[in-house]
Amino acid sequence: MRHRRISLALFGFIALLCVVLTVGAPARAAPYAAMVMDARTGEVLHSRNADTRLHPASLTKMMTLYIAFEAVRLGEITMDTPVTISANAAAEPPSELGLRAGSRIALRYLVRAAAVRSANDAATAIGEAIEGSEAAFARRMNRTASALGMTRTTFRNAHGLTEEGHLSTARDMTVMGRRLFFDYPQYYNIFSRRSTDAGIATVRNTNRRFLDAYRGADGIKTGYTRAAGFNLVASAERGQERIIATVFGGQSTASRNQRIMELLDMGFARAPTRATIRRPSLPTYDNQPSRPGSPATLAVAQSIVPVRRPVREASPVLLAAIDAAVEDALEDAVTAPVEAPAAEDAPATADPTPEPSDAPAATLLAEAEVTEAMEPAQPEAIEVAALTPLDTSPAPRPLQLTEVVARAMPLEPEVVTRASSTGSRLYGVSLGRYPTRHGAERLLLTTALAELGTFDEALRRVVSRSGGFEARFDGMTEDQAARACARLMARAVTCTTYGP
Repeated sequence: MRHRRISLALFGFIALLCVVLTVGAPARAAPYAAMVMDARTGEVLHSRNADTRLHPASLTKMMTLYIAFEAVRLGEITMDTPVTISANAAAEPPSELGLRAGSRIALRYLVRAAAVRSANDAATAIGEAIEGSEAAFARRMNRTASALGMTRTTFRNAHGLTEEGHLSTARDMTVMGRRLFFDYPQYYNIFSRRSTDAGIATVRNTNRRFLDAYRGADGIKTGYTRAAGFNLVASAERGQERIIATVFGGQSTASRNQRIMELLDMGFARAPTRATIRRPSLPTYDNQPSRPGSPATLAVAQSIVPVRRPVREASPVLLAAIDAAVEDALEDAVTAPVEAPAAEDAPATADPTPEPSDAPAATLLAEAEVTEAMEPAQPEAIEVAALTPLDTSPAPRPLQLTEVVARAMPLEPEVVTRASSTGSRLYGVSLGRYPTRHGAERLLLTTALAELGTFDEALRRVVSRSGGFEARFDGMTEDQAARACARLMARAVTCTTYGP
C-alpha cells in the first residue's frame, strides 16, 4: 500500500513537471509576414518581411485558379469540359472534395471546390486537365508567376502542400490576389461564396468567418499547413476604395483573422479616397509554350518585312497552275470573236474574269516565313487583250511566264493603314500594352500580315498610356472587332475588344 502511494505521488510530480515545461516552452510559430496594398494603384501601404520566402500553403491555389481562367479564355478548355480524375489526384490528402479515380466531373465544379473548399484533389485534377501532368502544370505556374512579376515565387505543385522548394512571399501573393481581381473579374465572385455546388457535394467556404466578420470583404483565399501556419490573402471594398492584405504565419484561424482585419483597417485609413485605377495588362510570355494551345507571345524571329525572293522559288504547283491558266487565256484570245475591246479599255462588266487578288501575296508571305503560314489561294485567270481580224498592227508579244507571275503575285504586300472611324466603326481590338512604341508598332504590323483579310479595314494605332504603349486596331464595327479578337485568341494571341 505504501509503495502504491509513493508511485502515485511520483507519477503526479512527473505529470506536473511536464505541464510546467509545456507552458514555459510554447510551440514554435511559423515565420510572420504581411503586406497591405491599394488594389486600385498597386501602391504598398504596409509591409513586414514581405519579401521573405515562406510556405504559401493553399494560397497556391490562387495561381492554379488563375491559370484555369486563362486556359478558358485562350480556348484550351471550357468550364463544361469533363475531366477524368487520375489516381494521383484522387489520392491527395484532405482538404478534399472526395473525388474517385476514373470518375468524370466538369471543370467548373473542380474550380468551385478548389476556390471555396480549398480541395487538394480538385486542384491537382485542374492542373492535370490543362497540362497533362502536375509537373508540367507546375512549370506553367512558374512561367505565369514570372510574367506577373512574382519574382520570388517557385511552385512545385498545384495545391500547396509542403514540398521542398515550394515557396512564395507576402508581396507576391498580394500581387496574385490583385491580378485575380483585375484580370478575371467575371470569376472573382466565386471567392465570396459562403457555400457552392461542387457537383458531387455542396461545399462551405474555408474563409466564411472572415467574410461574415468584416464589412466589405469579398475574398480571397486561406491556407494552412504546419510549416506555413495560418495564411490568408484578403480583399475588401468600401466606397471607391479596395484594399488587399496578406498574412503569413498566423497562430490560429481566429488570430489570423483578427490580424488581417487590423491590416485592412490600416489600409483604408492610409489609402486616398480617390485614386486613378492602374489596371494591369494581361501577362505575355517570352518563352515557348509548354504544349500546343498554351499561351505565348507573337514572336518574330527575323525582319517582319518579307524578303524579295526570285520568281523561281515560287511554289511549283502554283507555277504549273498559272502556266495552264495562261495557255488557256492565250488560246481563247486567238479564237475570240471580232471587235472585242482592249483589256485596258474594257468596262468593268465586259469580262467576268476577276482581277488578280492579294491571295498569292499571302502565299509569298508564307514562303518568306512571316510569323504564321498563310493559306495559298488558287491563282486567278490572267486577262489578255483579244485580237481583232481587222487590226493590222503587229500582234502582241506572247506573255512570258515570269511576267505573268510578276503581274499575278506582287512581291510587296499592301497593308491598309487608314480606315474610317465614323458611323458604326467605333470599335477596335487592343493587343495590350508594351514598353516601347517600336514594340507595339512591330506587333501591329506582324499581326496585320498574319491576319490578311481580318484587319484590312482597320487603322493601326499606338496609344501612349501610363506605363507603356497600347497596340490597337481602330475603325472596326462591333462584329468585326469581336470576330478579329476571337481569331487571335484561337492562336493564343492576347487581345481585348473595346467600343464607345
